[in-house]
Amino acid sequence: MKYNTVVFDLDGTLLNTLEDLMNATNHALETYGYPKRTLSEIRNFVGNGVRRLIERALPAEAADADVDEILGVFREYYTAHCEDCTCAYVGVTDLLKRLKQAGFKLAIVSNKLDSAVKELNQSYFGGYVQAAIGEKEGISRKPAPDMVMNALAELGSSREEAVYVGDSDVDIRTAANAGLPCISVTWGFRDVEFLRKNGAEITADTPRQVYDIVMEHFNRPSGSM
Repeated sequence: MKYNTVVFDLDGTLLNTLEDLMNATNHALETYGYPKRTLSEIRNFVGNGVRRLIERALPAEAADADVDEILGVFREYYTAHCEDCTCAYVGVTDLLKRLKQAGFKLAIVSNKLDSAVKELNQSYFGGYVQAAIGEKEGISRKPAPDMVMNALAELGSSREEAVYVGDSDVDIRTAANAGLPCISVTWGFRDVEFLRKNGAEITADTPRQVYDIVMEHFNRPSGSM
């Protein structure tokens, strides 16, 4: 059985979404009289879904805050503004194009809102990525393997045929929980030292390196590495 599928994280891996996430978070915080957060702080808060982002962004004195209410303001604003500043990392579109031309099936799994994941995929990668799954009711967030397994089922692939690409410790754990090898990219929201401390075994500094790794190490029967 050959590897024929690549599953990607979205934020910090394919798209730089940090500024739009910061703006939506700060809009929600300011609406309720809380101080804004910096881009660096938001970078450290993301990765575990938007509820955890809001919980982490709230100050310590906001222990009794209605997170659901604040999250609702975040969701409404982000839905309307999720493409204001977001852009694909340089080389990413070419990576997806070349992988598809090489015969790979491609998927995105993200702890971002499912509607936003599908919208962003359609805007940036709709011609290349066949399955895009985000946070929604009835499916556990990463690092649970559920999103990955749903994406593989949608593509008609098995875990033995797939490799995972992400930029965070959450992605490393997600890949492990799903039984997939993981390529950790260093251009996203976490640096290489952090990734290695959290178990990264294969790292890539550029989208071109991801392509080379996939073609050299995963473009052959699984289990033969």
